[in-house]
Amino acid sequence: MLSRMWRVAIVALLAASCRSSPAEASAPPPQPRTTPAPAIIEPIYDGAMVGDWQDHGWTEHAQKTGHGERLPLTGYGGWILSNTRLKGVFGGVTFKLRAPPTKGDFLEVRVDSETVDIFPRVRVTAAHRRALDDGWVEVFVPMNELNPTMVPFNRVVLRAFVHLQSPGIVEFDAVGLTGADPAQLKAAQAVLDQPGYPAALSVDCKAEGRAISPLIYGIAYSALREADTSHQFSLNATARRWGGNPTSRYNWELGNAWNTGSDYFFMNTTYGHASERVWQTFLEVNRDRGLKSALTVPMLGWIAKDTTSASFPVSDFGPQEATCPENAKVGNGVGKNGKPIKPGPATRTSIPLQASFIGSWVAEVKALEAKRGRLVHQYILDNEPALWNDTHRDVHPQPVTYDELLERTIAYGTAIRKADPDALIAGPAEWGWAGYLYSAADAQAGFNAKPDRRAHGDVPLIEWYLKKLREHEQKTGVRVLDVLDLHYYPQAKGMGVGAEGNTDPDSNALRIRSTRSLWDPRYMDESWVKEPVRLLPRMQAWVDANAPGLKLSIGEYNFGAEQHMSGGLALAEALGRFGQHGLYSAFYWTYPTENSPAYWAFRAFRNYDGKGGHFLEQSLPTEAPRDLSLFAARSADGRSMSLVLLNTSTTDTFEAAVNLKGCTLPTSQRVFRYAGDPAGFAERQSVLGKAWRAPPSSITVIELQLGAPEK
Repeated sequence: MLSRMWRVAIVALLAASCRSSPAEASAPPPQPRTTPAPAIIEPIYDGAMVGDWQDHGWTEHAQKTGHGERLPLTGYGGWILSNTRLKGVFGGVTFKLRAPPTKGDFLEVRVDSETVDIFPRVRVTAAHRRALDDGWVEVFVPMNELNPTMVPFNRVVLRAFVHLQSPGIVEFDAVGLTGADPAQLKAAQAVLDQPGYPAALSVDCKAEGRAISPLIYGIAYSALREADTSHQFSLNATARRWGGNPTSRYNWELGNAWNTGSDYFFMNTTYGHASERVWQTFLEVNRDRGLKSALTVPMLGWIAKDTTSASFPVSDFGPQEATCPENAKVGNGVGKNGKPIKPGPATRTSIPLQASFIGSWVAEVKALEAKRGRLVHQYILDNEPALWNDTHRDVHPQPVTYDELLERTIAYGTAIRKADPDALIAGPAEWGWAGYLYSAADAQAGFNAKPDRRAHGDVPLIEWYLKKLREHEQKTGVRVLDVLDLHYYPQAKGMGVGAEGNTDPDSNALRIRSTRSLWDPRYMDESWVKEPVRLLPRMQAWVDANAPGLKLSIGEYNFGAEQHMSGGLALAEALGRFGQHGLYSAFYWTYPTENSPAYWAFRAFRNYDGKGGHFLEQSLPTEAPRDLSLFAARSADGRSMSLVLLNTSTTDTFEAAVNLKGCTLPTSQRVFRYAGDPAGFAERQSVLGKAWRAPPSSITVIELQLGAPEK
């Protein structure tokens, strides 16, 4: 089903292709322009980049010999000009170029955006060109060819569409965007005014609201990222997790001693100031900013003994596949033949870790809390133990078994409980699907053989683990786990983490669909998993059957492509589902890039108006048709409601009519919308009782004030 906007785009594309199609043998060739291009109102390049515009091109520049830029466009080369702050309606793209006359038609132009993928590629023909002096040509491509749907863009791309032979140098100058004429402004407004498809949605106001834990809006601390920026705090997140692979080897007593494991050359190192007690700074920053703290504590068995040692020095292990850029004496533990090098003794970098050492750390925290109030809201038992024999193979080369995981959980959990009887303890912080069902020993032997699981009644690891911990509690009276904590990353190819991940249309659609593995029993995971994951209800069922009363946490998750709208929509979908399913806590890894779609997706729930406007406290059941998701919450007094409406279609606009079943009538509303603009949510004019517009690939937040409940 095509939207009206998309039909306009297709008509324009067909018209453009008809003008230049070689198949139309009878059509006369396009005639060169004779009139000058319209005036530039947004200069991009004029001998140098102008204003906020940046050169993001992938082609190396040749040495300048004049005012313009010289680019070797050999082999489909191109130039990307980007301005994330760009706003406005424009008439077209214009520039000057000079190229050898034998090249013929070779260049295409498009506008573009990091967040959407619907812009045509327009080939420059004689109809776009006007000859100037000294071999220069003025090019003007009107916006109705480049952007027929009039959606926001922030890039201009110039690219060779044929394989130019070396050196293929083309000169460019006077690049800019022209002003829109009255007809274009009218057309742009007409596109915006086009009604979308009607869509019926509903909220069940009569249902008993399900409390939304504020801790589902958590982010993660990464020592490797902390110097980057403080924009993470503008998310208005509620909690921060100290976690990641280096925390498995963190020596709290030294204050700032870690080992990077396989992530970065198995090195002992410091982050920030060498003498800083980093853990204390982390807790105090969180307290000062009103965030709860989740603190990962090691239980792997080894921690860094200093801040300088490395597990695979070249002097001892010889040449290796890679060496540390900052220290060529340190290798990555992989030989030139591509095979892992057998590690030496763990004492090269580490000292043995006993549970009592962690108990002493918790006691130190408790001493601080006696002066400053509660600092640690949740202790997490290490990080992804099923991967220790890979991530930390230099000190733990043997895969973790069912029994080792249980024994370490009991030992370290007991030490924490003894030091802090009121502590909330979470675990086992496993990495993903295979780690929920099998041990690392099973993974090494093969999941078909699964010798460790067979030796434990062929019961999936997490179920067995929870049952045994409950038995331990019943026997000893000591509860060593309060929160079932698992990690989740979509396993389909190309999803990525953070800013990484494919952003072609198929991958974008898959990324958004993959969120269904969190909750939908009908969704067959589109990866090697090949079965329904339904993680949130599955976790609840495991707890109900084996350890009733435990809370649920997703200690790490990420859907990749956070700078693309598909990553933002996937994150918004996940946050909505966390609230619907009663999750206790969740921590995005690590925190979204500033002004990215993922950043604004987080803000949809935590700070959509820049003044702390947030999703409310009691989740209500909703219904929405395909391509739309609706999340609803009301305040405890029933007088306010917030809605987050997602349109995951990349082509269709919807007019969303939401039936508030059993609610008192709204007395006022505010509507905010985000569709990829780096500036974020903008408040929109709205009329009570009318449907809310949901453009393609957008997030809409509706804030309602309701009338007094009937007595």
